[in-house]
Amino acid sequence: MKSIFKALLLLPTLIFSQNEKHLKNLKQLTFGGDNAEAYFSLNDKFVSFQSNNKKWGLQCDQIFKLDIDKAAKDSTYKPLLISNGKGRTTCSYIMPNKKDVLYASTHLSGDSCPPVPETKGKYLWAVYNSFDIFVANEKGKIIKQLTNTKGYDAEATISPKGDKIVFTSDRSGDLELWIMNIDGKNQKQITSGLGYDGGAFFSPDGKQLVFRASRPITEDEQKEYKELLSRGLVAPTNMEIYTCNIDGSNLKQITNLGKANWAPFFHPSGKKIIFSSNHHSKKGYDFQLFMIDVYGKNLEQITNESMFNAFPMFSYDGKKLIFSSNRKNGGTRDTNLFIADWVE
Repeated sequence: MKSIFKALLLLPTLIFSQNEKHLKNLKQLTFGGDNAEAYFSLNDKFVSFQSNNKKWGLQCDQIFKLDIDKAAKDSTYKPLLISNGKGRTTCSYIMPNKKDVLYASTHLSGDSCPPVPETKGKYLWAVYNSFDIFVANEKGKIIKQLTNTKGYDAEATISPKGDKIVFTSDRSGDLELWIMNIDGKNQKQITSGLGYDGGAFFSPDGKQLVFRASRPITEDEQKEYKELLSRGLVAPTNMEIYTCNIDGSNLKQITNLGKANWAPFFHPSGKKIIFSSNHHSKKGYDFQLFMIDVYGKNLEQITNESMFNAFPMFSYDGKKLIFSSNRKNGGTRDTNLFIADWVE
């Protein structure tokens, strides 16, 4: 009984937000397809994101740059295509000059979209070994290749200080976090625990990282993880949120909720973390945004509308939150970008 009571004390207290009280003046920015991973430019006027909108002639995800004011006023607005339309792309971020865009692409291995792997009914993510990280200008011309090692290099984001890039790579034999200078030099591995470390973002002061991680514990779990990774796959159904310093020190597990906790981002204060989770769901597929402090306490539910809300990012001035959601999609499977004023 004492052990159960002690375990209950360690659980964060859940605060339910009524009617999404932290979100005001919600506006839809895209209309159709799957639109995700929208991240602000330093001046908060633009976001880069990935989309597979068939109306734009896309076969798989490509990278776009969107003018927030124009998109909020015109539902027919088409953002600027940044990627070259070849291969599959993911994980874009606007460079400190507010013009060029960082993203990962498979185009060096072929113009076509890489085939979606057979998953035999399980929910799995593909980890394409043809992904490398590039920088393109506003005209879509690739001006620099930042990674060229064999294997998966993707999920890159940039420090608010404009000096560092964090990314995920399997070049060491496991999916770990790596960090490099903004020009691609001085690439260093900073995590080493068995499991998938990814989706990392810097704290507002640029000194810490927040990321999602799986940590297979049992022999069977470890065997399955390694077998899937050998086939370029990961199972994202059991992940928790972690933080560490940018050199990998002071590693801390923030959540211990079970199921899939992912897409974390620091609150502008640097003292809280917003993330997507289905830990509360009995069905599994019900992802809402939650917030928790950096000590793993005071868990608060932020969204409660629709069945999918993820990829939250605060604007650099702390006044806006952008995220992906399948709300207001007319019963389709579309996932669109939404932006709202953030209310503390």
